[in-house]
Amino acid sequence: MNFEDLHELLRMEMIRRIDAGLLTGTAIARQAGFQQAHISNFLNGKRSLSLSGLDRVMAAQNLTVDQMMPLELSASSSAGGGEGAMEAIPVVSQTTAMEDALVRAGSVIEVVHVCVSKLQDCRARASAKVSGWQRFVAVHADAQQAAAMDPMIAVGATVMLDRHYNSPAQYRAHQKTLYAVRSGAGLVLRFLDFDDDRLILRPLALDFPVQLVALGKDETPADYIVGRVCLVISEL
Repeated sequence: MNFEDLHELLRMEMIRRIDAGLLTGTAIARQAGFQQAHISNFLNGKRSLSLSGLDRVMAAQNLTVDQMMPLELSASSSAGGGEGAMEAIPVVSQTTAMEDALVRAGSVIEVVHVCVSKLQDCRARASAKVSGWQRFVAVHADAQQAAAMDPMIAVGATVMLDRHYNSPAQYRAHQKTLYAVRSGAGLVLRFLDFDDDRLILRPLALDFPVQLVALGKDETPADYIVGRVCLVISEL
């Protein structure tokens, strides 16, 4: 990683915090001792910070270089990603799965290993916003998520998401696609239909209600779809 890479990672992290309502451009400027216009240009990618400026922003936000480094998890058991090669997939919180473009070491709960060939078979259909995001992450299914999708998903199951598939178009013809979808501040696992500017979230369990999500004027399904569920790992 070079200075430009670190600079871009910091910019992305500041934008993530602003989008999450944790920070404002004005606050960054005040805390780091910059003019607001300078920080605005930095956030919009129109102007770069100097090395000392980078240090000032990171210090003001209590960030270290180690925290900014993206986690390198790829690990193959055979060279070249051939037959038998495995890749390590980070298991993260629901919030990280929904919000973080890159998974950092401090966000990883554990890792699971998946055959590279299985990942390579996954077709992507990503919106422009997430096309540069780290593609595969996994979450643990909580009791509410599992109950809605019983018996397909058990409590504590590891659910792997392909975040480069956030289109409502069915992945396979004549077969329902299971998605991870934003619902308030949390994440639900549901089959999904899109009709009349509404997302229709369908559980598998009959005693759970169907949820309707009306899209706002400038919203698209990709604003709610976190990714396609491409693998479920349950302990026996």
